[in-house]
Amino acid sequence: MSLHFLKLTPTFEVRYILDVIMGTVHARSLDPLPMQGPELGFHADDIERPDMEQESKQEVLENKDVIVQRVHIDGLGRTKEDCLTYEIADVFRAKNLIDVMRRAHEARQKLLRLGIFRQVDVVIDTSQGVDALPNGLDVTFDVTELRRMTGSYNTMVGNNEGCMVLGLKLPNIFGSAEKLTFQVSYGTKETSYGLSFFKPQPGHFERSFAVNLYKVAGQFPWSSLRETDRGVSTEFSFPLWKTNHTLKWEGVWRELGCLERTASFAVREESGHSLKSSLSHSMVIDTRNSAILPRRGALLKINQELAGYTGGDASFLKEDFEIQFNRRLFWDSVLSASLWGGCLLPIGDKPTCIADRFYLGGPTSVRGFSMYSIGPQSEGDYLGGEVYWAGAVHLFTPLPFHPGKGGFGDLFRIHFFLNAGNLCNLNYGDGPQAHLRKLAECIRWSYGAGIVLRLGNIARLELNYCIPTGVQSGDRICDGFQFGAGVRFL
Repeated sequence: MSLHFLKLTPTFEVRYILDVIMGTVHARSLDPLPMQGPELGFHADDIERPDMEQESKQEVLENKDVIVQRVHIDGLGRTKEDCLTYEIADVFRAKNLIDVMRRAHEARQKLLRLGIFRQVDVVIDTSQGVDALPNGLDVTFDVTELRRMTGSYNTMVGNNEGCMVLGLKLPNIFGSAEKLTFQVSYGTKETSYGLSFFKPQPGHFERSFAVNLYKVAGQFPWSSLRETDRGVSTEFSFPLWKTNHTLKWEGVWRELGCLERTASFAVREESGHSLKSSLSHSMVIDTRNSAILPRRGALLKINQELAGYTGGDASFLKEDFEIQFNRRLFWDSVLSASLWGGCLLPIGDKPTCIADRFYLGGPTSVRGFSMYSIGPQSEGDYLGGEVYWAGAVHLFTPLPFHPGKGGFGDLFRIHFFLNAGNLCNLNYGDGPQAHLRKLAECIRWSYGAGIVLRLGNIARLELNYCIPTGVQSGDRICDGFQFGAGVRFL
């Protein structure tokens, strides 16, 4: 067997190589790879039929021992080669051709994941030169680097406000996959900006360090509140066994004000300046096939935040979690169950701030209720709560006129749901049983059906017909059709 030229592309499949590996492959590129049959680019005269018994083509490939002698990376400009060595090291451990192609494809994915290359092609060739072995191979990664500077702009509409978002990105700024990003959002009511620096650890992209400097302004009409945050944060992310962890420190100067003259006295009391310095930790286990509309897998996310011990005038301990299970059923339907919960414990005699409390209700949490309109309120302004829970069960099914797998109809699903939750404040002088009784009282719940549209891996849209039940005094409901858009849904 002599193999002179193979090129792996994103659509590479082993079966295309199986049909030609039995003979001699001359210098023909397989980019792009045709889908099937005689369009492979090979004719009968190009292939020498071996005088051997027909055996499994898979076995032929697996039994051909090869040695990867050299790995080249062509097209590098400002990128340092030593930071890429870790990403391609596994290619040298390949023992046969199937293994070479698999490891080369995995290395290509790792290089693209760095976010510094626009395109990565892989070429497998026989070794050349005086030291070339009969079964030696050379693997070449042909890369195209991103520009030194890229920009973006888009418009956003939400919360009765329109804004233009301008972004500037400097990828691979120092040659080791670092990234500097600046983004500014200029709106009709508020202006926000952010500057961030991201640095991964060479060979371990999951381990990264980031620094952020930002100003974020927002309006929250359900609380008649305006908030402006100016802060800096640093975070370190790393994997540990099957979990992903993030350690973060954040210092933020918060300015709270009334959005309207009719704001309640409770909101006016919260107005003013405060300084929060907090340490936080998050742990995530995610086996879902998709974060937007999963069909299988589970999610466990736990967050802890401790404020006050590193300065500032906000002191509290905050815990919250998220659990989700997804299982595929018959007829391509999916059963999904979710559970959220959290608790905010003030430290010292000072009460918690309205900006730190939990909020519940709306098209992305307990459907059938208006946005964040569950729980404690004063004169029509919702103040949030210090403890909450929310759960939901969903059944996603294909459309009745499903056009077939891979069609446009795969983006749509029919949605049946039942969700419930509660949010309140606790008297921490009472015992755990009193807390549980209070959380079990006045449960809000709703059920309904609708249509879900998945927007790639970015977000999803829902149009549901909701029937709210268990409504309490002061709650605002959305009885009938309700539209929701977002990334995180209950």
